[in-house]
Amino acid sequence: MTAPSDLALFLDFDGTLVEIAPRPDAVRVDPGLVPALERLRERLGGALAIVTGRPIGVIDDFLKPARFDVAGLHGVERRLGDAVTGGRPEDHPDLRARVPRLQALVADLDAVLIEDKGASVAVHWRLAGAADAERAEAVVKEIAAELAGAYRLQLGKAVGEIVPASATKGHAIRALMAESPYSGRRAIFLGDDRTDEIAFGSVNEDGGVSVRVGLGETVAAKRLADPEAVRALLYAWAEGAPLDAEALPGA
Repeated sequence: MTAPSDLALFLDFDGTLVEIAPRPDAVRVDPGLVPALERLRERLGGALAIVTGRPIGVIDDFLKPARFDVAGLHGVERRLGDAVTGGRPEDHPDLRARVPRLQALVADLDAVLIEDKGASVAVHWRLAGAADAERAEAVVKEIAAELAGAYRLQLGKAVGEIVPASATKGHAIRALMAESPYSGRRAIFLGDDRTDEIAFGSVNEDGGVSVRVGLGETVAAKRLADPEAVRALLYAWAEGAPLDAEALPGA
């Protein structure tokens, strides 16, 4: 059985730790989640991080009063311990210059939301009707095409996000794995979306364990049904159950 000191745990947020909500600000955090993550982090000797498309500050708000290591904005920004790198809006002038036009192009679309994260921008159409959703996707693709090369479009569940081309969760996990307390350990990564597939692939290549949450084709090796199943697993691990990701059902 692999010892906790040999493992590093990386967790997506939306759709993995919490259920996806109609609006990004409407997710509900289970009351037991934060204390369980804190106990599990201690068991892992600190090697637990949130890897997400959300900004670090938003994750802190949802998981307060705890502060975890976070790779935010798909790795554009990272916090390891007290050190924060990346994520400054002023480092992305070409993207910032296009945000007003993106907002104008979707202004007349019903229930389409712009989530401006500074170093990236997301368009959400989960609540929109079919025609407006189609138009929203077309608009974000148009803006992303104008920025091609330096930025890329990342499509998820009823969302399209324009992110720096070099930013992926796979790169973020590898960057964290090069630092203490993660270095020399075996990575376990749980995620639920197309945005997590690149990370699944890199974790597989590096000998780790990738876990897809929910349905859908995947390159992940293992699968859990939903965030409730994720929380049940994490709560058990936090209470001392063997950290055996290999025992999870195959994908």
